[in-house]
Amino acid sequence: MKTFFLTIAALSLRMLAADPYETQLGVHYKVTKIPTPPGVDPQVGAVAVLADGRIATAFHHGEIGIFNPRDQSWKIFAEGLHEPLGLLEEKDGSLLVMQRPELTRLRDTDGDGVADQFDSLWAGFGMTGNYHEFAFGPARGPTGKLYVSLNLASSGASIRPEIRGDWNPAGLPRAEFYNDWKTAGPKAGRMYSRVPWRGWVMEIDPQSGLATPFASGFRSPDGIGFDAAGNLLVSDNQGDWRGTSELHVVRRDGFYGHPASLVWRKDWDGSDPLQTASQRLDSLRTPAAVWFPHNIYANSPTQPVIIPKSAAWGPYGGQTLIGEMSSPRLLRLLMEEIDGVWQGACINLAEIKTLKGGMHRLAFSGDTLWIGRTHLSWAGGEGLATFEPQGKTPFEPLDIHVTPRGFRIEFTEPLAAGASDPASWAIEHYTYAYHVTYGSPQMGKAVDVPTRVTLSKDGKSAEIELAALHPDFIYDIRMEKVVSLTGAAPLNPHLAYTVRRVPK
Repeated sequence: MKTFFLTIAALSLRMLAADPYETQLGVHYKVTKIPTPPGVDPQVGAVAVLADGRIATAFHHGEIGIFNPRDQSWKIFAEGLHEPLGLLEEKDGSLLVMQRPELTRLRDTDGDGVADQFDSLWAGFGMTGNYHEFAFGPARGPTGKLYVSLNLASSGASIRPEIRGDWNPAGLPRAEFYNDWKTAGPKAGRMYSRVPWRGWVMEIDPQSGLATPFASGFRSPDGIGFDAAGNLLVSDNQGDWRGTSELHVVRRDGFYGHPASLVWRKDWDGSDPLQTASQRLDSLRTPAAVWFPHNIYANSPTQPVIIPKSAAWGPYGGQTLIGEMSSPRLLRLLMEEIDGVWQGACINLAEIKTLKGGMHRLAFSGDTLWIGRTHLSWAGGEGLATFEPQGKTPFEPLDIHVTPRGFRIEFTEPLAAGASDPASWAIEHYTYAYHVTYGSPQMGKAVDVPTRVTLSKDGKSAEIELAALHPDFIYDIRMEKVVSLTGAAPLNPHLAYTVRRVPK
């Protein structure tokens, strides 16, 4: 999560009143509000679907409640936790919860439905008392290992005289931070890592609790999860060294752009990363697989989850869904690997007022998506909801692939012949800067007029040829003029593809 103050103004105009889009969405998807336990702050930090179908939910003030969908009842399983922001059930029925200070295992040893054993699995990371030091996860990988992500501290508030973990001064003594943090904080950067392992993803053995540094370069990595192929995905928010919000495919020992965490790399020379030339940082980093165009597609992307392969979800099964804090919007991720580099697109699944903002945590129970909302001191929402498909798959883009000359877009239904007219497609490209400045304007913006559009024999895909493709640019593609063979307009007629590599 990150601080932002103007996000309400960025909401789509369609959110101001019911419109045909919302009417169509109501045909395809149903949103249901779930009551939260009385007397509990309804901000949700984590959601997990248990093996028996009940829903474990962590709340902002430290409670974990278990909701039974069959009788709509709640039971408080645990209390007194410190800002829990992740939940995971284990095979033996115990729960792993990521608190601000540790990853904790909760057990109900006497079977009364209340946790009576709290074991610290891992607490080997630093804490300064800075308000922005959130901790996210755990996500379970294909081998059974656990992965958590740790937020950077913010120069917008102080640290405490007593800290946990080693202090890395990099030219700034610790006393400066709590004696005069308004001066010292900006020297360390807008977001900084002076205790281990801030700005890192850590890999943890669930049996021994042994943790290994996995990847660095993150700012505010609120969303962590795996795709259907077992790739670790991490979302990060716009800010310093983040021209816009991002989605990363994370690999071991990778560096993903924010330099603050480099002070904890074994091979780092001990210097202040902020004094390192941006060209060197750029050469070290792996760029984001997907950029979320700011104020258009997402302001603060959250947790990625896998859409079930089922009749209800149809052709979307196996794709990745991701939430959004600042607007009532769920997005699909359409990813591919080109020459060993991950890249791809984001496209709305749904944007509807009843979803509300703050869609912080997502979890599937069968075909039902459970949504937990939060806002803290930012834009967002609160409470639990479910989101369910209601039948026929809408007409819209299903997938997209980059080609040597442009893009091939697949649709859920055959296209009308008019889609072969280049005038039916509105395309522009732009990029974002990699720099210390907070955010970035759209740069190098230009319109792309297709030179040719060719429909497949079955009419369900369109090959769009452009005069040129530019790596490290977003291609924002709008299809309002495209219709299906039956005359339907796309439910979600625009997507944004981040090009990193152009195939040969």
